[in-house]
Amino acid sequence: MGCASSIHISDRVVYHSGKESEDSHSPQQTNTTQHQGNPASGLPLKPQSCKTTLTEVQFGPMKLFKDPLQVLLVFAKEDSQSNGFCWACEKANFRCSMARTPESALECFLEKHHDLVIIDHRHSRHFDAEALCRSIRAVNSSENTVIVAVVKRPDREEASVMPLINAGFNRRYVENANMMACYNELLQLEHGEVRAQFKLRAGNAIFTALEQSQEAIEITSEDQVIQYVNPAYEAIMGYQQGELIGKEIIEVPKSEKNKPDLLETINSCIRKGKEWQGIYYAKKKNGDSIQQNVKITPVIGQGGKIRHYVSINRPLNDNNKSDKSSERVQAESQTDIQSSKHKDRRKGSLDVRSTTSRGSDGSSQRRHSSMARIHSMTIEAPITKVINIINAAQESSPMPVAEALDRVLEILRTTELYSPQLGTKDEDPHTNDLVGGLMTDGLRRLSGNEYIFSTKQPHHIPSHLTTPLSLNDIPPRIAQTMENEDSWDFDVFNVEAATMKRPLTYLGLKIFSRFGVCEFLSCPEATLRSWLQVIEANYHSSNSYHNSTHAADVLHATAYFLCKERVKQSLDPIDEVAALIAATVHDVDHPGRTNSFLCNAGSELAILYNDTAVLESHHAALAFQITTRDDKCNIFKNIERNEYRTLRQAIIDMVLATEMTKHFEHVNKFVNSINKPLAALEENGGNNDEESVKSILTSPENRILVKRMLIKCADISNPCRPQELCIEWAGRISEEYFAQTDEEKRQGLPVVMPVFDRNTCSIPKSQISFIDYFITDMFDAWDAFADLPNLMQHLDNNFKYWKGLDERKLHSLRPPPE
Repeated sequence: MGCASSIHISDRVVYHSGKESEDSHSPQQTNTTQHQGNPASGLPLKPQSCKTTLTEVQFGPMKLFKDPLQVLLVFAKEDSQSNGFCWACEKANFRCSMARTPESALECFLEKHHDLVIIDHRHSRHFDAEALCRSIRAVNSSENTVIVAVVKRPDREEASVMPLINAGFNRRYVENANMMACYNELLQLEHGEVRAQFKLRAGNAIFTALEQSQEAIEITSEDQVIQYVNPAYEAIMGYQQGELIGKEIIEVPKSEKNKPDLLETINSCIRKGKEWQGIYYAKKKNGDSIQQNVKITPVIGQGGKIRHYVSINRPLNDNNKSDKSSERVQAESQTDIQSSKHKDRRKGSLDVRSTTSRGSDGSSQRRHSSMARIHSMTIEAPITKVINIINAAQESSPMPVAEALDRVLEILRTTELYSPQLGTKDEDPHTNDLVGGLMTDGLRRLSGNEYIFSTKQPHHIPSHLTTPLSLNDIPPRIAQTMENEDSWDFDVFNVEAATMKRPLTYLGLKIFSRFGVCEFLSCPEATLRSWLQVIEANYHSSNSYHNSTHAADVLHATAYFLCKERVKQSLDPIDEVAALIAATVHDVDHPGRTNSFLCNAGSELAILYNDTAVLESHHAALAFQITTRDDKCNIFKNIERNEYRTLRQAIIDMVLATEMTKHFEHVNKFVNSINKPLAALEENGGNNDEESVKSILTSPENRILVKRMLIKCADISNPCRPQELCIEWAGRISEEYFAQTDEEKRQGLPVVMPVFDRNTCSIPKSQISFIDYFITDMFDAWDAFADLPNLMQHLDNNFKYWKGLDERKLHSLRPPPE
């Protein structure tokens, strides 16, 4: 929001060219001399060659550059004290001038405007030091000069310093000819009074820049009292000079065009020390509203507290609107690129070199030239194209539309495009903890403890599972539990009990046989059996939730969804096989802990995968390692290379889609790319346009979205299962989260989901939050696509069940027995 051209502050303290005129280097004639040498050596003092090295002073957010200090010594006669200061100046690399009379001292000061003047006040018979100080103070340029009086060491009682202060001295120096004492005094002066005066001098230059700036600038105190407005602000708002100074912000009339909660939002942001930028309507003195692009920057001051707020305001109806033609924009872009090497690229809320007096189109020139560079990028991302289209539309839009598009652009520029804002749910700890636990990769490591997987042994087929199993060999009691595996109401827990916690192998054999997976892969049934056995062996039966029963449940849901008509229309046989395999392996070797936990604990996997999709990356990678390292279980060994690559890519993509940080991205893309276009076709012409429907369903991009949505819904379909199954799954996931919280407390790790404390957690509340935040919208979208009325009925029943328990203030899975 700064201005386009730059200010050259020509005061010597801010800008230094590295050389001065010869006159300024020459020794003073008659009674003034520049000295160099060691007075203690007894050698004559020689004129000093001036050095021009620059030193740097931090001034708020800026760094200011200044020459070495200019020091004027006024001593009537050379003695050990004057020599001590001369030597100290030489050691400190200060430029030193010596004057012997008040007249030559004043003449020298008028020429050089020294930073520091040291006057001998010990001998009144030589000259009147206080009168000389008053004479120097009478010169305007002495306002920021530090003047020191060298006084005699007191014989009796200490004299008052008030006469010195009244004469204009800043401090006194009790005579001490020791060279290090003089040197230390100069250093203290440089880093104390002189630096403070230097900043004040620079402050005057900065305020001069503000006065000349064409952007409206307002500075308020921490109590929102207006302390400064520049002339541009007064001109834009219609106020006379000084009318606003000292008024509280609340006393200045507000425009009714702002949203009711906008002021509260702004204040909430800036009081936390954060910069706020956005569109705001201000009311001019005559009552008119003016729309402005506003940036408010809190300024931290004494005590680390906010002491001021700097507001920079630019009316939106200035030259950054439609009067800029595209040709002008391109021309400006080229000029800007050509001259970019000469420009200051530092960012800041207020830069002295960019807040300037310039032509009225200066501020918009920078905006347009930078936008032109974006427009002229050779390779454009889709989001860039969208922003460019909106920018073009703004040029000819009426004000309400332009304002709406500004808001759209503001939203589009965020990196979290698919993560909804919690709104009122933000106050619900259950929702916050679930979202925090499932949608972040941890708080980063805060402990020295390391969490290492317990499965450090090589992954292999356990000996008790090596006996080949055929579909025909499945014991009748197990086969009976799987009779209705094509029904949604199928009870996977019956299979778990009948198979001694090995449901995945048996259910996998039946489902893979039903879909002809062995035929598609040209894979012997024995290889498939071995593969299912080794995959199941690498699920942790000790986990209450993420075990092979969960994998079997997700495989069942995946198979159920694959039989839906719309899904069958969309996917090819290779997609179906990929989906079944992905469901089988999607949580293999899951440790029963979340990604956040592993990142906080500094686990080997978190380090391996750079804290990004840690578990999902591990599941996919391990599945292929297990599968391909032994021919006995390599179900891919007989398929053609390109087909294998396609299948592998699809499996990996689906497993990674189960990571919850991308949940809203996957759901939103599915809705916008598939559901909405299908709904539009139905509205426009019924279902007759089969070619259009087919093109939507079968495009490569949309097939990927369908597969991602399918496995995501299968993975967290528990709330859509019959009530008893839903309750069992809720108990299992809660127990796993309780165990994680227990371990976090034991290891001194950050507790990712504090509400999952087994002593205080409300399971109904956690289920309500999970359904509200993750399930409802996703299954609404999936139902609209795949037609799943039975699932939606179960979801409704289960939500009412949890609500009923919560309304009774019960924390348990079930109500107490009657």
